Amino acid sequence: MRAVYDKTSANYSHVEEFILLGFSNFSVKIQLFLFPLFILIYVFTILGNLTIITVATLDSVLHTPMYYFLRNLSFLEICYISVTVPKLLQTFMVKKKSIPFYGCWAQTYCFFTLGMTECFLLSVMAFDRYVAICNPLRYFSVMSKTTCLNMVVVSWVTGNLISLGQTASIFTLPFCGPNVINHFFCDIPPLLKLACTDVRANQISVSITGILVLPIPFVLVLYSYGQIIASIMRISSSTGRKKVFSTCVSHFVSVSLFFGTGGFTYVKVKTSDTPDNDKILSLLYSVVTPLLNPLIYSLRNQDVKGGLKKILNKKVGITKSSSKANPRDNNSLNHPQT
Repeated sequence: MRAVYDKTSANYSHVEEFILLGFSNFSVKIQLFLFPLFILIYVFTILGNLTIITVATLDSVLHTPMYYFLRNLSFLEICYISVTVPKLLQTFMVKKKSIPFYGCWAQTYCFFTLGMTECFLLSVMAFDRYVAICNPLRYFSVMSKTTCLNMVVVSWVTGNLISLGQTASIFTLPFCGPNVINHFFCDIPPLLKLACTDVRANQISVSITGILVLPIPFVLVLYSYGQIIASIMRISSSTGRKKVFSTCVSHFVSVSLFFGTGGFTYVKVKTSDTPDNDKILSLLYSVVTPLLNPLIYSLRNQDVKGGLKKILNKKVGITKSSSKANPRDNNSLNHPQT
């Protein structure tokens, strides 16, 4: 579908749908590998995050600020990956890989709302760990229930407002054809390439938003973890120091992957000459990060494992009732594990 847009006239044909190529331009062998891989990633991500939400809700021991934030992050990750992967899987199965214009609008809005919110939530979680490890005596006074609730609400509201502004500015542009998006979801850089008008102002706006939203939370994360590492080095027990340091490094790797790939994409909004590379880069922050977070933040955590075992003993009876739960590890300065 292609129409000629005359910038001096208001008469032009407006696209009613977009075509998402997904990975259809890859070889058949690669597609046969990717389809079941994405199904497994999606299922594991959903189940992993649902497990975290369930255990952190049912186990009263985990009713702490850290796990309150983790429940929010897990819910966010379920929504985040569900915005893109189901539609991506559909592109493998159907010949007509279309998405309605307003469906594309909704996907873009939801994706960036969740992405922006995650930026703020990750920085809040880093601050929570900073207070827990660097100021343990003030932890529960600083991270009160009201403070935690306010932090989460501000993260969601700010993410929604920023995403709404950017999405509205993009979809008020004239799209008169072509309507083919060489991507697996409605992303801003390829959408800007399809607009039938000068989009330099939009590119600048997206870049400024990326510069403000991504680096500032990331700097806060860097500062928090810098202070955490300094405190870790003062721990007398080498075993405790190694354990806390290992956990903090895994957290930081996940955060860096999310901020790094997202920043590269949206601070430099011009799509490269290799769209396939752009799609692979997008997979890192839209699919891989939601997959890694359950592993990095909770499923390798003894508190969560202990809570899950308690629930299974009490509710399902999978494990023997006489078996003892693993003792909780209090090496992290007598606070929830990082």
